[in-house]
Amino acid sequence: MTAILPPWIVLDSLLHNWLLEDIGRGDRTTSALFPANSIQGTAKWIVKEAGVIAGLPIADRTFKLLDSSLSFISQVPEGKLCEKGEVIAEISGNFDALLTGERVALNLAMRLSGIATLTQKYVDKIADLPVQLVDTRKTTPGLRLLEKYATQVGGASNHRMGLDDAVMIKDNHIAAAGGIAEAIALIRNSIPYPLTIEVETETLAEVETALQHKADIIMLDNMSFDLMRQAVAIIRQKSDRVKIEASGNVTLETIRSVAETGVDYISTSAPITRSTWLDLSMKIQNH
Repeated sequence: MTAILPPWIVLDSLLHNWLLEDIGRGDRTTSALFPANSIQGTAKWIVKEAGVIAGLPIADRTFKLLDSSLSFISQVPEGKLCEKGEVIAEISGNFDALLTGERVALNLAMRLSGIATLTQKYVDKIADLPVQLVDTRKTTPGLRLLEKYATQVGGASNHRMGLDDAVMIKDNHIAAAGGIAEAIALIRNSIPYPLTIEVETETLAEVETALQHKADIIMLDNMSFDLMRQAVAIIRQKSDRVKIEASGNVTLETIRSVAETGVDYISTSAPITRSTWLDLSMKIQNH
């Protein structure tokens, strides 16, 4: 699966605002050192710990918003597992742009590489099984597009990007509507084609109800492995079109057992919410 980066017309405003947040009224240090914005330099990005690299095209774009003539040459492809000390990018251009954009570009790449690194560890646990890992909407406000891009780089698929992507009837919707049947009936009468309907279930009785009312996707939420296996058997016996998703308390230690129950998808926020930044650094080259 190839990770697809959102178009720059979508991302540029985000990058622009993040640069403004850091630069404020101007980079006092860099502008004092290089007021003419004419001194050229080069730099290398170096990996300080092993991990999966993500975000190099975004770093390139960040620098180019400051200096469109700057050269950012990736030395490794997105998604490559790199070792400590490996050079992942070489940059040349005005020192002004190199030094002013350094922190924002590094922050984004470090965050995204950390997510991709942990995502790949989860994916590797189930790589030989017919199941897909998907992310969730538990993302950092403002960073969703990029964090979900990073899970793709790590080998996962994206769940819905936002509330408008699909219908997901969760426990609070069910409680507010008065039941699964009532919720599905109300929603089916109002949603546009071709949105799908997913229902969160916690018991076999709820699974039966979701099947009866023709849910497209049934989520097995926080079920034991035994209960999941029973639910999968019930769904497979009655329908070959319904997709099955497992969710809740998925860890590196449990994900394979979840996958072995026969579900189609495993959703977890862990690669995003439990990941740590991958340590990268930029080093200016002496001439």
